Amino acid sequence: MDKPFRILGLQQVAIGGPSKARLRALWVDMLGLTVKGQFRSERENVDEDICALGQGPLAVEVDLMEPIDPAGKPAVHTTPLNHIGLWVDDLPAAVEWMTAQGVRFAPGGIRRGAAGHDICFIHPRSSDEFPLAGEGVLIELVQAPAEVLAALG
Repeated sequence: MDKPFRILGLQQVAIGGPSKARLRALWVDMLGLTVKGQFRSERENVDEDICALGQGPLAVEVDLMEPIDPAGKPAVHTTPLNHIGLWVDDLPAAVEWMTAQGVRFAPGGIRRGAAGHDICFIHPRSSDEFPLAGEGVLIELVQAPAEVLAALG
C-alpha cells in the first residue's frame, strides 16, 4: 500500500506522574537528561519539563508531565507512559491518508505542540466509525523539521 508519508523515527516519550520533582530526580539527576524547556497548559491540564536524550536532530525528547489539577482532565499522570511521539515527513498528508483508512484521531486536529512542532494524536481507542487506533497507546505524530528530515530522510 503506497503511503504519501513516511514515519522517520522516535521523536518523544512522555511520562506522567503526580510530581515532576520526583520524575526529574530520576530522569535528570540520576540519568543525566538535559532540561531544554518547560510547557504549561491549563486547557491540556499539564505542567511539563521538556528534556533531551542525545544530541542534535536525532535527540529524543522525554517529557516529564504532572497535572495542574490532579482531579482534572486529561489526567496526564494516571498513565505513567502517557504517549510516544513519532517523526513524520508530511503530517497533513499522513492525517488525511490515515483518516481515509479508518484511523481514529483525538480531537484537536493538527496544532502547534509544546516543543513548537505541528502535531496531532492518534486516539488510543477505536470507534465504530474509525476502527483503527493505538490499541491503548496515545500516539503523537510530529511534523519533522528540516534538520530531522535531513538526518533521517
